[in-house]
Amino acid sequence: MRRPAHSPRPPRRLLAALATAVAALLVGVLTMLPAPAATPNAAQADVVGNATHFDGLGQPYGGCGMPQSELDSPDFVALNVFDTPGDYAAHSRPVPPAQSSIIGAWDNGHNCGRWVQVTIGDYCNGTNDGAPGQAFCRNGGWTQDSYNGATLTMLVADSCADANAWCRDDPNHLDLDTASLGHFTRNGTAVTGLADHWNNRHVSWSYVPAPGYTGDIKIGFLQGAQRYWGAISVSHLPDGVHGVEYYSAGAWHEAQMNSDMGQSFILVPTTEGGTDFRIRVRDVNDSYVFGGRTYDFSLPSACSGTCSQPYTGVTYTTSGGGTTTPTTPPTTPPTTPPTTPPTTPPTTPPTSGTGGCTAAVHVTSSWSGGYQADVTVRNTGTRQTTGWAVKLTLPSGVRISNVWNAAVDSSAPATTLRNVAYNGTLAPSASTSWGMTLSGSDQNLGTPACTASG
Repeated sequence: MRRPAHSPRPPRRLLAALATAVAALLVGVLTMLPAPAATPNAAQADVVGNATHFDGLGQPYGGCGMPQSELDSPDFVALNVFDTPGDYAAHSRPVPPAQSSIIGAWDNGHNCGRWVQVTIGDYCNGTNDGAPGQAFCRNGGWTQDSYNGATLTMLVADSCADANAWCRDDPNHLDLDTASLGHFTRNGTAVTGLADHWNNRHVSWSYVPAPGYTGDIKIGFLQGAQRYWGAISVSHLPDGVHGVEYYSAGAWHEAQMNSDMGQSFILVPTTEGGTDFRIRVRDVNDSYVFGGRTYDFSLPSACSGTCSQPYTGVTYTTSGGGTTTPTTPPTTPPTTPPTTPPTTPPTTPPTSGTGGCTAAVHVTSSWSGGYQADVTVRNTGTRQTTGWAVKLTLPSGVRISNVWNAAVDSSAPATTLRNVAYNGTLAPSASTSWGMTLSGSDQNLGTPACTASG
C-alpha cells in the first residue's frame, strides 16, 4: 500500500523492544531478533518490521532538514518518531526527556544521515492496512515469493509520525521511497515488479556505515538563514550526525538542533554580527568526524539579507583533525572574538519609525486527513522588530499538530503563534519563515493577522 509523502518535520523515529505479537507472525527464513536499547550509538543486529512506501519527501525539506535534491542517494527511508502502541494521538516534537519512553527509531532526529541495509521478506496474503487497533496481516499470513532476499542500501532522510498502526504499533516499521522499490537487487540482478507485489511486506534491516564513502561533509544554509539565525544542514556524512559545535566568543558551544530535523543546526558567527562561521561535527558514536576537523565558511553573498532558496551550499576550508579530540580550536579564528557570546544585532534599532508586519500562509503539501503549511512573516515597518505574533483563524475541525520555528501561545485568544528566541528580530523588509502540520481537510486558512513588537 502506498502512503502519502511525509511532512518535512522532523524532528522525524532508537529502536524499542519488539512486540511479541509481531514475532508470532514471522515464518520461514526471517527470524525476529531483539532490538537494541534506544541510544544513538547502539550496535544493532537485523530487525524485522512491516514496510510501507511513500511518494518522496515533503517540500522544501524531509524530516532530517535536507531537500530531496540534495540527498546523497535516490533511495531513502523514513523512521518512526513515536513508539506508542495503541496511542495514535499527536505528541510533542522533539519528544521531551520526561516522555523518553515513547521515542521511536527516529530518536528525535539522531539517526538522520545514517544508512540502512534493507532485505525484502515475506508478503502478506491477508489485510495489512495499518488500521489503528487492528492486527497486521489479519485474515491471512506471511508468505515467501521470488522477491525474498532482495537487498538495497538506503539513507535515513525522513520521519513518520502518522496516526496509524504502522507508525505507532510497530517499532521496526520502515517507510521506503516508492521509486526505490525498483532499485532492489537479488543475487546481483535487479528485480522488477516489486511495487506491484508489495502488500506492505516484512523487511529485515540494520544500520551500516556509508557505502563507499569518499570526500568530506557538505554544508548548506537553509531558507531564511541569516547572520543572526545561522541555520545549516550537514550532509554526506560517514556515519550520521549526533551533534554540531560552533566556535564563537573564544570557545566551543553546542549548536541547537533545528527542532528534531537531525541534520539541521543553528549556529552563531565567530564574531558578533559577523558572517563567518566555524564548526566541528560529531557522528552517531559521539566521535568527532575526521578526528575533530574544523570547517570554516561564510554566509554566501546570495544570502546577504536572508537565504531565499531552500538550500544554499557553501565552500569551506578545513584545519586540524587526526586521531584525538581537540580541546582548543586548532587555529586562531579569523578575527578576535568578543568576550561574550552574541546576543543582539550590533546596530542599535532606530528609536523612531513605524512598526508592522504581514504574514502569508502557503499550503505546501497534503495527504489524507492533513496538510502542511509554511508561513512567511515580513517586517513591513521602518524600524527593527524585537518580536512578532501571528493570529490564525482555523476552519472548523482543523487543528495544529506540529509547529517548527515558532511557538504556540496558549494564553492568547484563538490560535496565536509567536517568534522563538532566534527569529524575532527582523530588520525593515526582512522576513522569516515557520511551518506547521495540521489535521483536517479544510485548507482555507484565510489571511493571518500579524503584530510586531519593538
